Formats: sequence, C-alpha cells, structure tokens
Amino acid sequence: MILQSIFTWAPMVLIALLNGILRKSWYSKHLDELHAHQASTASGLLLFSVYIWVAINLWPLESAQQAWMMGFIWLGLTVGFEFFLAHYGTRHSWERFLRDYNLLAGCLWPLIPLWLTVAPYVFYRLGN
Repeated sequence: MILQSIFTWAPMVLIALLNGILRKSWYSKHLDELHAHQASTASGLLLFSVYIWVAINLWPLESAQQAWMMGFIWLGLTVGFEFFLAHYGTRHSWERFLRDYNLLAGCLWPLIPLWLTVAPYVFYRLGN
C-alpha cells in the first residue's frame, strides 16, 4: 500500500509543475498575483482530480482504510515536498512560503493538500 501510494503520488509532482508553468505563463499575465494563484489552485484541483480518478480506476483500492491511508501518505509527501522545495529549491523565505497557506488572505492553496488527503476516499466511495 505504501509503495502504491508513492508510485501514484509521483506523477502529481509533474502535474503540479505543469500547473505552475500554466500559472506563470498564462494566469500571471492576465491576473494579479492573488487571482493567478486562485486560478492555479482551481486548475490544479481539476487536473489532480482527473489524474486521481484514472489512477484509482487503474489500481483499485480494496477498502476505505486503504483509501484513507493513501490520502494521508499523499498529504505527507506533498507537504514534505513543498517544505523541502521552499527551503532548498526556491530559497523563498518561510514567511513567503507560509503566506500561500493563509485562507483568510484569499490564498486557496490549502485546498490542494486537503483534496489530496480526501480524494482517494471520495473516488473509492464513488467506485463502490
């Protein structure tokens, strides 16, 4: 189950990178920074949803417990990757990094890790 979770999570890094390129090359040219991030969150949710639906159908989960385990593994991998990338990759300040998690300021990014946590269970239930 752990290997399946890691295996199915890995392509999401590419989806996130492509979505980031879309934000930089399209949304940021037509929207201010906050609205570009919001649009990028929406497109990311859509892209992740399509991918997760396909992945869950290709490699069906056997139980709700497996679905939740996968979701929490994906959450850990996603947040860990984000913190690692923020600290070592982009060299952005922690303040700037954590700003993306501020729902009160209109930042919708927390919806991504939340969705990645619950999506395996949602698609598992839809498939049963």
